[in-house]
Amino acid sequence: MKSWRKAVVGTQATVGEAIAAIESGSIQVALVLDGSSRLLGIVTDGDIRRGLLRGIALSGLATDVMNPKPVSAPATLSRDERLHLMRQKFIKQLPLLDESGQLVEVETFDELLETPNYPNPVLIMAGGLGERLGALTQDRPKPMLSVGGRPLLETIVRNVVQQGFRNIFISVNYKAEMIVDHFGDGSALGAAIQYVRETERLGTAGALGMLPATPDLPMVVTNGDILTTINYGALLDFHNGTPAEATMAVREHKVHVPYGVVSASEGYLQTIREKPTESWFVSAGIYVVGRTAFDHVERGTRIDMPTVLERIVANKGRVAIYPIREYWLDIGRMEDFEQAHAEFHEVFL
Repeated sequence: MKSWRKAVVGTQATVGEAIAAIESGSIQVALVLDGSSRLLGIVTDGDIRRGLLRGIALSGLATDVMNPKPVSAPATLSRDERLHLMRQKFIKQLPLLDESGQLVEVETFDELLETPNYPNPVLIMAGGLGERLGALTQDRPKPMLSVGGRPLLETIVRNVVQQGFRNIFISVNYKAEMIVDHFGDGSALGAAIQYVRETERLGTAGALGMLPATPDLPMVVTNGDILTTINYGALLDFHNGTPAEATMAVREHKVHVPYGVVSASEGYLQTIREKPTESWFVSAGIYVVGRTAFDHVERGTRIDMPTVLERIVANKGRVAIYPIREYWLDIGRMEDFEQAHAEFHEVFL
């Protein structure tokens, strides 16, 4: 997607500043956000012209000419649903919002009609046992469990290909031939798939050391048991815009404590927080790794991705953090599997 950040203005921006934002941005509108990144309105060239005709000066507020009720959509909306909505509403820009109303991305009609093409490779790690799902994975790898009428791994591959990534590696171990037989060389899905065969389980990053060659371009790495609508291109663009050796996608995880939480010191009460909600960023199991990150992975050695990232930091390298607000579900437990079935057709077509 085109970068929309240059098109952002605040509530105190003038009409002249909105014009500058339209000209410097790439989406042909200015976006008016409040201090919490919530979308308040959109300013188009037509809005400005109509405002000037009403006598509003260039020094006037952009909020006086903006459309305060623009068409927007949840960030979880699928590509086809976005395209349908934009056609239905005759709009060329569609702001995508998270549950709190914060602007996550701006989709443009022209981009939806384009077929992107990223030369960067993608590694999907699909060699795990999925032991927490019990009998479901006795005769098949977890990524091959059916969700929404097709294997979970097929949804991941289709999503990756649809976003313009066709150079795909899949790491396999447990019941590997089931995966290889299903996907073959990937041509049926518009991909070129190669397999990284782990003769023993090498952890969540060991497959990096088994690739036929170290990629020249940053590689997108994702677990093979995740359902998500994350924009991999936006993630890659974010990584490329930093000096980081790797980027970790993270998801906010909230826990509501249904009691008063007591803080004490030396046996005496300090504070009481009544039924607080605690929040942390957790790993989303999706990464971008640059060429130098491969220096921290020994060939054929078991290693997990957190260890690779910790080694980068220990060597004074940088690991960027990319918060995702799109739909994301890690299918690790039976309740997650049931949730995936319940939500699949609401999120994926």
